[in-house]
Amino acid sequence: MRIAITGATGFIGQHLVPCLLGRGHEVLAIARDEKKSARFDWFQNVDFLSCDVHSCSAEMVGRIASCDSVIHLAWPNLPNYGELFHIEQNYPASYWFLKSLVEAGAKHLLVTGTCFEYGMQNGCLSEEVPAVPGNSYGVAKDFLRRSLETLLTKFDFRLQWARLFYMYGPGQNPKSLLAQLDSAIARGESVFNMSGGEQLRDFLHVSEVAKSLALMTENSQHTGIYNVCSGIPISVRRLVELRVQEQNASISLNLGHYPYSPHEPLAFWGNNARLRGLEHEQ
Repeated sequence: MRIAITGATGFIGQHLVPCLLGRGHEVLAIARDEKKSARFDWFQNVDFLSCDVHSCSAEMVGRIASCDSVIHLAWPNLPNYGELFHIEQNYPASYWFLKSLVEAGAKHLLVTGTCFEYGMQNGCLSEEVPAVPGNSYGVAKDFLRRSLETLLTKFDFRLQWARLFYMYGPGQNPKSLLAQLDSAIARGESVFNMSGGEQLRDFLHVSEVAKSLALMTENSQHTGIYNVCSGIPISVRRLVELRVQEQNASISLNLGHYPYSPHEPLAFWGNNARLRGLEHEQ
C-alpha cells in the first residue's frame, strides 16, 4: 500500500512512518519543515512532501489523494487543550483539507481523535459511549468527526476515527508528566512535584499507538470509531513510581503539590476490544 501521513514529524508520526515502512508499505510523509524531517533516519526511505495542510495547493491535494490511504495526524499547537484556536482554526482547516482530499478521489481516511471527546465521563469508556467533550480540543475533534461522517452521505470513501488516549515515549511533549519527571531525574533533583496521583488513566507507549494505527490502515474495510488505548487503568502515582524504579532514581514524590484538574474526570480508561478484534483479521 501507498500511505500518506500528515504530521509525519510529530510525536506519533515520527514513530508511525518507520512502523509502516517496516510493514512493507510505501510512505508519502507530509510535514511543513523539510530540514527537520531530514534529521530522521527514515527520511531517505520515504517520498517527502513539504506542505502545510492549512494551505495545500490543488496539485499537492491530488498527490496526497492518489494514495491508497491517508492518515491525518497534523494538529498544530498542542497541548493547550482549552484554547479556542482548536475550534476557530484547527477544526476548519482540517475539515477543508480532508474534504478537498475526498473531492479529489481519496478512498480511505484515518483521522486521529482524542479521549477528551468523552468529556467528564468516568469509568471504562467504549466507542458506543456518547461524546460530550468539555474542552476546546475535544469539541474541535468531535466537530471534525461529525463533519466527516456527514461527508460520507455525499462521497464514496472509508472513514476510520482513532480515538487516542494518553501516550508516552520518545519525542513526547517536554511538558508532559513523564517527560518532566525524566528531566527532573536527569538534573539530579531530589523532589518531584505532582498531584496526589490517584487519578486513573489509560497510558499506551507511542510505539504501540503506531502499531495500532498501522493495523487500522491495513484493515480499512472496518470503519468507524476505535479507541486506541491499553484498556488497563493505572493510577498516575503508580505510573510515576514505576518510571522512577525503571531509572533506579532516588527522587522523592511531593504528592498533592498540584491540585487535580477540574477539566478531567478522576477515573477513566478505554475499552479496546474493537481494536483487538482487528488482530484476528490479519
